[in-house]
Amino acid sequence: MNPKRFPAPRLAAAAAVVFLVLSGDGNEVPEPVAAAAERTPTVQAALPSPPVAPSIAPRFAATIRRIGPETIARMGTSWRPGCPVALEDLRSIVMPFWNFDGSVETGELIVHRRHAAGVASVFEALFEIRFPIERMEPANGYMGNDPPLAQFNNTVGFNCRAPVGGGHKWSEHSYGTAVDINPDQNPYVSRSGRIEPPFGAPWVDRTLEEPGMIHADHVAVRAFRDIGWRWGGFWKGTKDYMHFSVSGR
Repeated sequence: MNPKRFPAPRLAAAAAVVFLVLSGDGNEVPEPVAAAAERTPTVQAALPSPPVAPSIAPRFAATIRRIGPETIARMGTSWRPGCPVALEDLRSIVMPFWNFDGSVETGELIVHRRHAAGVASVFEALFEIRFPIERMEPANGYMGNDPPLAQFNNTVGFNCRAPVGGGHKWSEHSYGTAVDINPDQNPYVSRSGRIEPPFGAPWVDRTLEEPGMIHADHVAVRAFRDIGWRWGGFWKGTKDYMHFSVSGR
């Protein structure tokens, strides 16, 4: 294991996280709203303690929006003129996910508009089983055409770039029709044994059952299959355990 790949544990927030559900046009993505924590009233000596209300469990809710100016700024050069998909055909999904330290964070994933609702349903299934994800940020200029090494274990959707293994002009990510989940725990392994990202070497052994890993019987594989996507872990020869796409490439 490489300890640098995981953030230090943080104290869990006392308040549960509740997300606004909005869809349609707009440039701004609403921020998550924190519900006030329940507090036990002061107990007088002569009175029994009142019952404490149960804590509110975090719940999943996704916001799907058009790509506005703020999102474009976060995308950097991951989209540019000449990419095979227009910005108006992409959508931003803002949604909660469980981190490796057991806390809930807010992530953003960009995919093609036709698949946004389906992809959100996949991550809802992952949220329900508390599947850990280290990061979920839009691809940016610092990634460019680099392999997943540059993603810092980032779960990512759209990124206008060439495929890691070559063979096609555009990666499926360039169309917004592919998603990579936890590249470290689910690395790309070529026929020759090349590993991308190199930090993923400890997880090449797929007999391991560790947090963040995806196997053939995993909820992620079944949920993506339900929306018509296929998993790179089923490829012959080369394996891309992080990768899900519409075309199967």
